[in-house]
Amino acid sequence: MTTLIKFADQSPEAISQDTSGATISGTPEHTVWVHFKGADDSFRAGVWESTAGVFHGPQNDQIEYCYILEGEASIRTNDGKDVIVKAGDGFVMDNGLQPVWTVKEHVKKQWVIVSVPKA
Repeated sequence: MTTLIKFADQSPEAISQDTSGATISGTPEHTVWVHFKGADDSFRAGVWESTAGVFHGPQNDQIEYCYILEGEASIRTNDGKDVIVKAGDGFVMDNGLQPVWTVKEHVKKQWVIVSVPKA
């Protein structure tokens, strides 16, 4: 099927994500809205948000593009660099990145994830 999906025209179900295995500190709550899934699930797009906390967000077998809609976060990369992302910022997290997110209050992003074959 060939189609165009406009996020504003959809009302996908809000899905609460279990953060227990990823949480480093605090009690972050993650909610995701999946707006699109490809037929084989190798391409997905949607919206995600998090409340305050520190947590892992590994990019295993996937590449993710993000665009911050609201709020701010600090993302620590594999080399220990802290990158601040805030509303209006777009960025890519490459396969193999093992970021640690620090959210002081709230952050909301649009995301696109492409699965990559295991080496």
